[in-house]
Amino acid sequence: MSAVTRRHLLAAGAVGAGAALTPPGRSAAHGTGPSAAADDLVLRYDGPAGTDWLRALPIGNGRLGAMVFGNVDAERLQLNEDTVWAGGPYDSANPRGAAALADIRRLVFADQWSQAQNLINQTMLGSPGGQLAYQPVGNLRLTFPAPGTVTQYARTLDLTTATAALTYLAGGVRYRREVFASAPDQVIVVRLTADRANALTVTAAFDSPQRTTVASPDGTTIALDGISGSMEGIAGSVRFLALAQAITDGGTVTGSGGTLRVTGATAVTLLISIGSSYVDFRTVNGDYQGVARNRLAAARAAGHDRLRARHLADYQALFGRVTIDLGRTTAAGQATDVRIARHAAQDDPQFAALLFQYGRYLLISSSRPGTQPANLQGIWNDQMAPSWDSKYTLNANLPMNYWPAGPTNLAECQLPVFAMIKDLTVTGARTARAQYNAGGWVAHHNTDAWRGSSVVDGALWGMWQTGGAWLATLIWEHYRFTGDAEFLRANYPALRGAAQFFLDTLVTDPAHGYLVTNPSNSPELPHHPDVSVCAGPTMDNQILRDLFDACDRAAEVLATDTDLRARVRAARDRLPPTRVGSRGNVQEWLADWVETERTHRHVSHLYGLHPSNQISRRGTPQLHEAARRTLELRGDDGTGWSLAWKINFWARLEDAARAHKLLRDLVRTDRLAPNMFDLHPPFQIDGNFGATAGIAEMLLHSHLGELHLLPALPAAWPTGRVTGLRGRDGYTVAMAWSGGQADEFTVRADRDGTVRLRARLFTGGHTLTDLTGGGTPATTRPETDVIAFAVQAGHTYRASRSGATRS
Repeated sequence: MSAVTRRHLLAAGAVGAGAALTPPGRSAAHGTGPSAAADDLVLRYDGPAGTDWLRALPIGNGRLGAMVFGNVDAERLQLNEDTVWAGGPYDSANPRGAAALADIRRLVFADQWSQAQNLINQTMLGSPGGQLAYQPVGNLRLTFPAPGTVTQYARTLDLTTATAALTYLAGGVRYRREVFASAPDQVIVVRLTADRANALTVTAAFDSPQRTTVASPDGTTIALDGISGSMEGIAGSVRFLALAQAITDGGTVTGSGGTLRVTGATAVTLLISIGSSYVDFRTVNGDYQGVARNRLAAARAAGHDRLRARHLADYQALFGRVTIDLGRTTAAGQATDVRIARHAAQDDPQFAALLFQYGRYLLISSSRPGTQPANLQGIWNDQMAPSWDSKYTLNANLPMNYWPAGPTNLAECQLPVFAMIKDLTVTGARTARAQYNAGGWVAHHNTDAWRGSSVVDGALWGMWQTGGAWLATLIWEHYRFTGDAEFLRANYPALRGAAQFFLDTLVTDPAHGYLVTNPSNSPELPHHPDVSVCAGPTMDNQILRDLFDACDRAAEVLATDTDLRARVRAARDRLPPTRVGSRGNVQEWLADWVETERTHRHVSHLYGLHPSNQISRRGTPQLHEAARRTLELRGDDGTGWSLAWKINFWARLEDAARAHKLLRDLVRTDRLAPNMFDLHPPFQIDGNFGATAGIAEMLLHSHLGELHLLPALPAAWPTGRVTGLRGRDGYTVAMAWSGGQADEFTVRADRDGTVRLRARLFTGGHTLTDLTGGGTPATTRPETDVIAFAVQAGHTYRASRSGATRS
């Protein structure tokens, strides 16, 4: 991470926990039931997971992940390492593509979509025609003596400490297990204790669905050495070594044949280290054994207490930046799986806060600087052939995974995406040249650890050109949140290359004269039976508008590429506008077609509403109403991630009741697993991240050059408080409200400038104070509910409702 990036993020994090931003001692729950409990950010269960993976609890450090089952006599830690993927390096570009492109385009413009789609399948699919899967390392299984009668069983995942724990009483002895994954020390730590001396006996052994061997390198260590699976005709090539070592307080340790035996200990620390030979998407000859051994040796030298202290300091520096309290009822005292099952029938506002923070926990645990980005399942997968290969779907999943990063104060957790984008500029440049005879780079609707960039899975789904373009827009978004010009300069070539591809490949639509993509699709939705291929779908136009704007503005900030800026502005002005169709809806294609599946999970043509800012209540009122009509036609139901995206849509429409209704719809047993993983079904983590982002959108908008405070606050959260949310252009925000109306806002500015604040509070009596410099800033009132005033970097400003009391 650059020094500038680190400096900006530390500045944001220092105030994100809200110590200086909110009135001390205020309980957001007053008037709504019991005060917030100290363990409200804990997932709690009264029984073990058994064999149900969706009841196990996830831990991770960005690179290493484990699912912890909590069985009394047969614990399972299902292990992942983020670079263990099937196959190995490959070049997906299909050199037949460029020669066929003119014919494909001619067929599309002639409305011969089936023929065009068939020709794409014959000439444009990548090599191979599918991509490769994320795969597990294996399991560490701990076997304990039969405990007899077990009482006082409790299984937890504490989001404030990133620790999975289990306690129970058996034979008069209280046993406890704790598991955490340390980012500073790059090991998974299992701590077993008993409150009676010499009461712990346990056997540990690895197993795996991969091709592996087990061994005992010494009397306290076991090893699992393996290689990833083959797929799509590409031999598995990622070597990995998992080591587990036992350190005991009392008792004895012996090991042989790949099995560890601990007898008569009072406490046991098991250290798990995993090394992988994956270096990058081109190279798989890394010293995986040295990595695993060196990290294990360093962790053993540190000892449990130092490992835990360093883990907590590292994790809490991220997690603690944001607090949220939406009120609490007695429902919060129930086990987590019970709360999910009963959610529709009971008032449980605290669950929304738990779900919000769970998404932040999962992002911290699955995406850190230097790791792979969070994939379709984060880093948690126990299948050799998981659904959709647990890879990266670019038409929804990967961008959606990172929607919470900026708003919920976790900007550095997004850095792995930008490393992936740099990789894709290499593979995507080959695909651009081979299949489009174009410069720049392109990525379609999926990628994997090997950075496949071509069309995969068939033209119906895969012939979508703007996956890389969407990713490139995230570069500008990250800059807006961090203000890090060094980051922007380092990543500008990727942004420029994405724009260059479309400058080279956009073609004129003969019916209207617009510049359009051809061929493409509106993600995964046929416009006529069995055909999705088309020219200039609405989502493409909206993404390219953002891409060209971002390239233009980034080049302006960096004082470079004057000619390119003029070219992207000219191309942007020739893109098709977003239009209203005959049903009053946002039109999904250039033609006013009726979708073949009205309730389809993708609502891609509302990209302009969210995550973009091209459709808004005050800026484009006609499109705003058309977006509402579009959502009404699509309906509220959908897959888990689709429901989560709709929360964001309705929050952007400033419809608090509908956004909250969608949030409640998400919390049901067919959409949320007992361990709170979001279900498509099956498990897809983008639903978790989308829900967290959606709650943030209900509380703060910053996409239109202003901070709109509490834009979609539902009646179900009449009293509450949030601290540490981030707004674009360098603001950290805290808010407190009661009786459904705002009491106080505080805003800390990273940069000098002018801030616009929009809220109902400003239509009535209020006070504004510069808490850092003292005095009252001079304000203007551009609209009845908006104030604007000059801010100084490092200053915190408080706006309070007249008559509101602060404890």
